[in-house]
Amino acid sequence: MIKLQKINKTFRVAKRQAGFGRAVKALFSREYEMIHALDDISFEIGDGEMVGYIGPNGAGKSTTIKIMCGILTPDCGSCDIDGRTPWKERVAHVREIGVVFGQRSQLWWDVPVIDSFELIGAIYRVDKTSFKKNLDELTELLELGETLKTPARTLSLGQRMRCEIAASLLHSPKILFLDEPTIGLDAVSKIAVRKFIKKQNAERKTTVILTTHDMQDIEALTERILLIGKGKILLDGSLDELKKRSSERKSIVVEYTGSAPKICEGMTLCESKEGRLVIALDPALLSVSEAIARLAAQTELVDVSVSGVTAEEMVAALYREYEI
Repeated sequence: MIKLQKINKTFRVAKRQAGFGRAVKALFSREYEMIHALDDISFEIGDGEMVGYIGPNGAGKSTTIKIMCGILTPDCGSCDIDGRTPWKERVAHVREIGVVFGQRSQLWWDVPVIDSFELIGAIYRVDKTSFKKNLDELTELLELGETLKTPARTLSLGQRMRCEIAASLLHSPKILFLDEPTIGLDAVSKIAVRKFIKKQNAERKTTVILTTHDMQDIEALTERILLIGKGKILLDGSLDELKKRSSERKSIVVEYTGSAPKICEGMTLCESKEGRLVIALDPALLSVSEAIARLAAQTELVDVSVSGVTAEEMVAALYREYEI
């Protein structure tokens, strides 16, 4: 069980204007700005849950993750993870968690990956039998194979991220923190990583907290979403609830020949190219069938597709709603 109550965190950041003269002046007299990264953050996450922690850049996602990992100490508030306070009981706490920061590596750059894994196993004091079992399982599931013999600096981004995830799971953690785990990955690598994370959660009941800007990751992995903006939790709900909330809007993609049809009441033009329109439709004002009929009466339709709003559109709408 993860329980945060009224967590606050403020950073003091040095500021100065551009220019050599101002740089010299800053050596003797610095100006500082107080950045309120987290403002009364409170939520609970149950054992075995997979939660998407989303928000724009600078919202406070990574700061929250670092507090839950014990890397940062909050100004005030409490954080209880399985009966431990992360920043007070770091040694006991880190034995039970795995962490992947998409832009930070826990692998040693110039040695083969297997050497990094063995060192990580020694740091966590994983016994040889458990280490070999976990290593064999992770190697098979993440298709590491020959990658283990390769120095980390020569790996592709996709290969390295698979190794990062494996490294975070060698000691069988109960909780997995994933901060942008698929950043920069190709489609094949993303699918492989998502399948593995779902399998890990299903078989080992690993609690997963995922921060990402890739809404396909959120749709594929999580059922619950926490939205943070300007250091505050703005929304806590399921992905299905968000979809129902946005289900009134429809998107119609029309491909046509001839002159472009005119948009009528109930329609909003989102994108227009030669021979193709993307239209947002409000079914309360105009039904889908009537909208298509009106378009067909004006021009020859080659193809029409109708869909609900995407996860990206839902989140973008939330950002606009909460002005973040």
